[in-house]
Amino acid sequence: MDTEWYNDVPCSSIAVESIISVGTGGLIWGSCAGSYDAKQIGLTGIPRASFVAKTVGKYGFQCGLFAGIFSFTRCGIRRYRKKNDWVNALVAGGFAGAAIGAGTRNWKQVAVMTAFLSGFCAIADQSTPPI
Repeated sequence: MDTEWYNDVPCSSIAVESIISVGTGGLIWGSCAGSYDAKQIGLTGIPRASFVAKTVGKYGFQCGLFAGIFSFTRCGIRRYRKKNDWVNALVAGGFAGAAIGAGTRNWKQVAVMTAFLSGFCAIADQSTPPI
């Protein structure tokens, strides 16, 4: 198999695969966190089920959104620069962090989220073996 497979696959396909896989992880995490938080609050019955369902949806959506923005941006930057290095992940993480943080409407949180996710993505990309 060719080692440059990412040049043949459309960025939209990479983003969709990423949204599905990371979004599913978010759903699983949301079910665990929602159940725990509902227990801490003391919810039972229908209010508990409603709270858990909202938490599952929120975590699944947020994780899928981040994954989609990150993977689509990283793929586009990689194709534009014709390089596969940590800079792609750094820029894509910053872009995804800014997009997620912009939903808070607090610019301090936008800056913190951008810096954190940008650095995290660059470190994670650097620690993975080359394709």
